[in-house]
Amino acid sequence: MLRIGLTGGIASGKSTASARLGELGARVIDHDELARRAVAPGAAALSDIVREFGDRVIVNDELDRAALAAIVFSDDHARRRLNAIVHPYVIAMGSAADKQARREGVDVIVHDIPLLVESGQGKDFDLVVTISAPEPVRIRRQVEARGLSRADAAARLRAQATDEERAAVADVELDGSGSVADLEAQVDSFWSLHVPR
Repeated sequence: MLRIGLTGGIASGKSTASARLGELGARVIDHDELARRAVAPGAAALSDIVREFGDRVIVNDELDRAALAAIVFSDDHARRRLNAIVHPYVIAMGSAADKQARREGVDVIVHDIPLLVESGQGKDFDLVVTISAPEPVRIRRQVEARGLSRADAAARLRAQATDEERAAVADVELDGSGSVADLEAQVDSFWSLHVPR
């Protein structure tokens, strides 16, 4: 059984790599999805967030992601407070999903973790794979695909670990700056080299 931590900055191509690993047969545990569940209406993390940031981050009993983003992407201290609330819940949920996959005899488990470096999980896996792409490419992708302004896209990049910080904890670095097909080919090569048959 092989446990892989997959990371990469926003708009780097990590989601493409994650999807391809799933197609190749890995059980993918998506920590972004776990984070969404952790802050769903009625969830403990949502209560903690409201306690910390107030009702200004709630609309119709749900987390107002845009309002929260406006706070945390312009204030490093606020972002650290948010991460201190959410990360423990997500890590616990990821651990539970990992144990379930192992009980089921899954051969390859991939934890798709955007903030792997920031949450200190780099040593928790047999292999860490990071997807990197130059900052101008990542800003352009956010503007084109997500409708962000260039300033907002750049702020989100600055809020995350750098490619260099991710590379420092990674065993394998894949280049996400090209086409989807190019990155998928790199993932296929990684799979053939590292996954036992």
